[in-house]
Amino acid sequence: MMLSPLSCPLAKRHPPSVIEFNKILGSIVKMKAYPTAISLFDLMESKGITPCIFSLNILINCYCHSGRMDFSFSVLGKIIKMGYEMDTITLNTLMNGLCLNGKTREALEFHDRVRALGFLLNGVSYGTLINGLCKMGEARAAIELLQKLERLHVRPDLVMYNTIIDGLCKDGLLTEANILFSQAIAQGISPNVVTYNSLIHGFCCAGQLKEATRLLNEMVQQNINPDVYTLNVLIDALCKEGRMIEAQKIFDTMLERGPKPDVVTHNALMDGYFLIKKVSEATKLFRDMDNLTPDVNSYSIMIDGYCKNNRIDEAVTFFKEMRRNSLVPDTVSYNSLIDGLCKSGRITCVQDILDEMHQNGQALNLITYCILLDALCKAQHLDEAIALFKQIINKGIRPNMYVYNILLNGLCKGGRLKTAEDIFQHLLIHGYRLNVWTYNIMINGFGKHGLFDEATALLSKMKGNGCLPDAVTYETIIRALLNKNETEKAEKLLHEMISIGLLKRENKDSMSNIPLEVEQILG
Repeated sequence: MMLSPLSCPLAKRHPPSVIEFNKILGSIVKMKAYPTAISLFDLMESKGITPCIFSLNILINCYCHSGRMDFSFSVLGKIIKMGYEMDTITLNTLMNGLCLNGKTREALEFHDRVRALGFLLNGVSYGTLINGLCKMGEARAAIELLQKLERLHVRPDLVMYNTIIDGLCKDGLLTEANILFSQAIAQGISPNVVTYNSLIHGFCCAGQLKEATRLLNEMVQQNINPDVYTLNVLIDALCKEGRMIEAQKIFDTMLERGPKPDVVTHNALMDGYFLIKKVSEATKLFRDMDNLTPDVNSYSIMIDGYCKNNRIDEAVTFFKEMRRNSLVPDTVSYNSLIDGLCKSGRITCVQDILDEMHQNGQALNLITYCILLDALCKAQHLDEAIALFKQIINKGIRPNMYVYNILLNGLCKGGRLKTAEDIFQHLLIHGYRLNVWTYNIMINGFGKHGLFDEATALLSKMKGNGCLPDAVTYETIIRALLNKNETEKAEKLLHEMISIGLLKRENKDSMSNIPLEVEQILG
């Protein structure tokens, strides 16, 4: 935001008073034009207008939101130098600025220093600190601060409780959140829709839909109307579990009584219908959004859903429609389409999509590389897969175990066991946390090449490294041993499976992928 010489109030013959100036400055700050406000303040001083404490507090706030805490504290020094007394607004603004800039620890230390100087702080001060702690993932520390408020003669309010309950729920500490919820009620603080939304979201994320539904019923009984967010959270959780009848029922109730469904509601239901392979229902929801406009996420869901149902041409149609509607595909949209094209064997079409991503400034992420690497490995284009893996490294992206597993699996299946073994040893030496899938890939590779001693040695090594073998691990080795008539060794491993509970004699049919010799061994 720029002020022209004619529009600037300081360009007039009689500049405004500091009170008028503060009103102008406050209006600019409400527009979040912090650099403009700072420039205007400097111009004010150059015109001989002496700022008051209110002006200086505004300036501190501007520097805080601009990430310049050093300048904020220099203004505090100016306040003291000019003979003004710091007020609660000054202190709260500085503490809020520290929290905004990820310096909550420094805010707590500042609080302690201010208290030691005899300054009294208010609920806003402690609400700011509690919010900062929760954003750091320190909800338990926020509870400790809340418990100190009584000694500081500050009464906790609903906003403080809501902030901590939300932080606890996001950290998965639902028991603590429920206890604090009960404490708030015991203190005479009535929960509102924000309180219930945090708890319902927390229980839905934990898969405890029964408890989430109980809370919904409770809030209705308390005459607290659920908002669209409340119902979207429940619909999304039901859809993720494939409980579409219940999700659709909530949606229909929203249409009849309100709150009206939004794009997020439709997106959750569309995703759910794709999950249970009901493509036509998902498409109907997409097309019947009433006065709503599908967003990028809506199209991403449609593209991904059609790709996962092997209807690639229709997915491409939605992708083109998205661009026609002036929506820029995000990385999720591109990844879904690339994955669909790769799995349908249209790898040659992918390069055009990658070029478009580059033109639109969309960087390939680790998921994109995983999709491409998997496609190249499955097509046995191993040289290209290795080159792509090197490209990932060169771009400074740290491959996770999923990437390594894709590459190891491709190399083993493509007959490059030595290369796979070298990479596997590199991972072991450099302390990577190998998972059971990694070991199973290598054990399978050794078994297919008749290297049974290496396979069984790796079984012992994975146990020593704290990675417990699963049924697939044993079945892979047993199958290879039986195929080479190594019945005695196979029998030993079968009995080991039984002893550790991976196989019960009465459930031997679960090993249908192992030859019939299992029947004779198990009896």
